[in-house]
Amino acid sequence: MTNFIEKTILMDAQAVRRAITRVAHEIIEKNKGIQDIILVGIRTRGVPLAERLAAAIEQIEGVRLPVGILDITLYRDDLSTLSYQPVVHQTQIPGDISGKKIVLVDDVLYTGRTARAALDAVMDIGRAKVIQLAVLVDRGHRELPLRADYVGKNVPTASREIVNVRITPVDTTDQVVIAEITD
Repeated sequence: MTNFIEKTILMDAQAVRRAITRVAHEIIEKNKGIQDIILVGIRTRGVPLAERLAAAIEQIEGVRLPVGILDITLYRDDLSTLSYQPVVHQTQIPGDISGKKIVLVDDVLYTGRTARAALDAVMDIGRAKVIQLAVLVDRGHRELPLRADYVGKNVPTASREIVNVRITPVDTTDQVVIAEITD
């Protein structure tokens, strides 16, 4: 089992809230409004982040965007190393995505492999007009040529560091912490 020591709190609850509000404004601006947008949270922490983005956009525009839930378990390229019997949760996408603007929402962008799996999953569901990616934290170290369209905070990290995102109701608090692997 890998051990780690928490080093720094990068974002407290207020910083998380401000980042979500800023990303909500960026989504509206880049898409010239909210027409045909569906927010899709990648399980696990991307789901509450997508719900919060929908609430922030509703505060700004007065309309609640539909929010979907995406389980990428069977699309992962490391599935055989995770478990012989992976736990698959339900994917719930509100309506037909054909011709829609999909904004995938996740907590951390690291190697890009989760985002790639999410792209594959969405493309199996339907033909979206465009697929964008919103993340709370981009920590670098990409292994695939992917980038986020919307980033709450860019955090350069060392390879021995871990970015822990805690978001209620999955966790007991809202914060982003850097921890170091101690072995």
